[in-house]
This record gives sequence, structure tokens and C-alpha cells, in this order.
Amino acid sequence: MHSFGYRANALLTLAITLLALMCAMASFSDNINSPSPSAHVQVLNINWFQKQPNGNDEVSMTMNISADLQSLFTWNTKQVFVFLAAEYETPKNSLNQISLWDGIIPSKEHAKFWIHTSNKYRFIDQGRNLRGKEFNLTMHWHVMPKTGKMSEDKIVMPGYRLPEEYR
Repeated sequence: MHSFGYRANALLTLAITLLALMCAMASFSDNINSPSPSAHVQVLNINWFQKQPNGNDEVSMTMNISADLQSLFTWNTKQVFVFLAAEYETPKNSLNQISLWDGIIPSKEHAKFWIHTSNKYRFIDQGRNLRGKEFNLTMHWHVMPKTGKMSEDKIVMPGYRLPEEYR
């Protein structure tokens, strides 16, 4: 006969092994999903484009942001962190990224959205590099699962340009 401690140990080991196997299967099932998100940003107005007293350029703009990120959600998705970044090159840096807006999408029902907003965070370049500068707006997202590894991706939207002169 086996003792109570031996039986409890065997039962606990089996339960933990099954739980680990279920978590691994849940994580693997996310690799089967092939999402097809879409996003579009329309810059409506450059509210101001000025040189700060310390010599840095600062921009404020009004935008319409629309996205359909519903395909990112599976039964294993806890939430999605999404942010919009302005990306551009300068002689000093090959890639400059400035976050303009962000949000947390808690469920699939909230993953299709349209927002009319000004940039939530300051669009400042350290220097005088923004006049007439072409830039991309990039929608980044990080999918946070209930179990498994976090994944990330982005959509790059090129073709935006800042004014030649300060306003």
C-alpha cells in the first residue's frame, strides 16, 4: 500500500503536468491565428509648428485615427496595447520614433475604433530637423495573451510631410 503522502504527491504532479500541457497548447494555438488588422490615419491640421526657446522643434497636429484590430483577438488574448508613432530620419539618427497617441484595448468589441484627437504626447525633435521633413505614421501593437509569449507587429503609413516654415 502507498502512503497518503505518496498518493498526494502523485496527484499534484499529474495536475501540474496537465496544467503545463494545457498552457503550452493554448500558447501554440495562437501561432495558428493569422491576423489581418488595418489602420488609417488622416492628419487634418497642423495646429502649431514652432521653435522652442531652447532650439527644439515642436509640432501639434489634429488627426483622425481609425483601426480594425479585431483579428488580433483570440480566446487567449487578454488585451492589446496600441500606439501611434511618428518615424523619421535625421542626419544624426537613422530612425527617430515619437509616440503621439496610445491606448489599451481590453476586448474584441473595442478593437474597431475611430478617434478624432490631437497628439497625446508632445512631438518634439531635439534640434531644428523637422522643417519640411517627410515622416511615416506607424501603428504599433503588442498582443498580451492570458498565457504564452507576447507578440507585436506594426503597420507603416508613409507619405506625410511637415511644413517648410514655422507657424
